[in-house]
Amino acid sequence: MPRATEPRPLTKTEARRIWLQAQRLDTIEPFGAGPQAVAAAVDHLGYVQIDTIHVIERCHHHILYSRIPAYARADLRQAQSVDKSVFEYWTHALSYVPAKDFRFFVPAMREHRREGHRWFASVKPEDTRKVMRLLRRDGALTIRDIEDDVLTEKEHLWQSRKPSKRALQLAFYTGEVTISERTGMLKTYELMTRHFGWDKPPKPAPSAEITAYLLDRALRSQGVVSLDSICHLDAPSKGAVRRLIDARVRRGELAPVALEGAGKQEHWVQPEVLEANGAVAGGEGDGLVHILSPFDPLVIQRKRTELFFDYGHRFEAYVPKEKRLFGYFALPVLVGEDIVAAIDLKTDRQNKKLLMQKWSWVGKGAARSARKDYKRRIEEELDRFERFQLAE
Repeated sequence: MPRATEPRPLTKTEARRIWLQAQRLDTIEPFGAGPQAVAAAVDHLGYVQIDTIHVIERCHHHILYSRIPAYARADLRQAQSVDKSVFEYWTHALSYVPAKDFRFFVPAMREHRREGHRWFASVKPEDTRKVMRLLRRDGALTIRDIEDDVLTEKEHLWQSRKPSKRALQLAFYTGEVTISERTGMLKTYELMTRHFGWDKPPKPAPSAEITAYLLDRALRSQGVVSLDSICHLDAPSKGAVRRLIDARVRRGELAPVALEGAGKQEHWVQPEVLEANGAVAGGEGDGLVHILSPFDPLVIQRKRTELFFDYGHRFEAYVPKEKRLFGYFALPVLVGEDIVAAIDLKTDRQNKKLLMQKWSWVGKGAARSARKDYKRRIEEELDRFERFQLAE
């Protein structure tokens, strides 16, 4: 007898709870501390986005801090450069990913090697030969170690004027080099095989395994998934992922759910997650406060965040000042299971202060009767957040 596949109704409250559990934002110290906690967090989340904006601490450090209360920047440095448990590559953006997942990225590296990369189409073969020769001869290097570049015009806003830097970036995407260390945003490049101590890189994962990897990564870190959330900025993968979802539903390994407010957008949950976590309220997460990065996995998919939390986050760094609602670099504030505020912060490193630019109440925080308690709890977390900002 075939299994029933009629979607089970799922409230937003249930869905938020499942997602917060999957993101490990409902637990005080879900991954422990130290470099091994960094590796465990990146492994569980699947990736941690990297970004250059430094109004407050950069987002890769911020995302890890939100899940590792004792996080130190040196822990990420050791995980990347010494333990080599994480490495940098492109997911939906430049990210830290688990080194054990390397083989899932090899096909993309080979494609770039075979077809080039549209961002670096202007890289000349002689520039690539030059940087590879320097790496083989002198060892790991930064762009500052290359002093004989003749600067060229940029082809787009974020591109370097240094041909050697563009050649290194292309070699990064093709998998010939990796970023072995970061000092701030200064990257040290190293031959991939030498960094990991390989004679040759791992074999590429077959396409079917990559599809399963994408689905399993989303289920682990999102709990409740949709085709859009699994394939965020990766539309070409949707067909294969959808076929795998349908197969798992038929086998009873996934359950379709009708998420409140989602309309026709389909969502799925693992049955054991639905039973174990969806109906459990309360716990230590009720009292937790998280000041989140705008690049946090809970926020980066804006439409999903708005669907689950009834909060539409706006990233306004590139919005004209007069049109900003929340501020230049507003951070969503999660209290328990609700996003209740967006606070625009700036770190004054010279005077060792965390500056409050603007505080906006949203969601449950919009109710005046709740603000006094929320404000007290958020201000307590702000004290800890400031210490993190100014440390090291």
